[in-house]
Amino acid sequence: MASSLQKIEGDESVLLRVTHSNLKSFNPDIRFSLQLTVEAVKDKLWKKCGTSVNSMHLELYDELRNKIADLSDHSKLLGFYSPFDGFRLHVVDLDPASVTSGGWLEDTSLVEKYEISEESYNKRGDTFRKYREKLTSQAPSTIEAKTLDTDMEDICANIKVGSRCEVEPGAKRGVVKFVGQAEPLGPGFWVGVQYDEPLGKHDGMVKGVRYFQCPPSHGGIVRPEKVKVGDFPERDPFEEDEI
Repeated sequence: MASSLQKIEGDESVLLRVTHSNLKSFNPDIRFSLQLTVEAVKDKLWKKCGTSVNSMHLELYDELRNKIADLSDHSKLLGFYSPFDGFRLHVVDLDPASVTSGGWLEDTSLVEKYEISEESYNKRGDTFRKYREKLTSQAPSTIEAKTLDTDMEDICANIKVGSRCEVEPGAKRGVVKFVGQAEPLGPGFWVGVQYDEPLGKHDGMVKGVRYFQCPPSHGGIVRPEKVKVGDFPERDPFEEDEI
């Protein structure tokens, strides 16, 4: 008894591996105060495994799986049994009607599941499917516009005002004069180009908004994917292929 009392005074807590007679996957490491009574230990375990205090029997095993003691006296302190870190505390559930019996706490296949037919589900108005359909119907254009803006912005990152460029279709050459959004023309990004030749449709003003300045019929505003920037010098209109 004296050695037990010395252990209680010298060691305030102990870390035990806990197992259960009905719960095969229940094996946590739990720290217990050595000052707890056996009844208090059971109360702590009841909150973790579901076995009631009155239906619980405790067995203490050492690291070599040797049984040290049955913790059957509720009034005794845990430290009385001289447990060490790494010892195993085994819970035996004595109640045949316990919530831990039958395996349904661990095997979800044993739990009865609620099922609903496809027809009944479609008739309900509070389902996630209906909520998703509502969002899609309300803002498909918004989602598409955001995706379009992101893609165009990535392309525009390499298109700078003042850069020489070539525009498709037609391989028209010119200089980039504008890069940005133009709400009157539609969502997303646009590129304004001053063509080297009068192949455009305006002078940089479209629908009453001035985006850039250039000679008449030399301006064009196109989507960025139609523009390629690089070494595109002006073509010589009098140049002819050699024969």
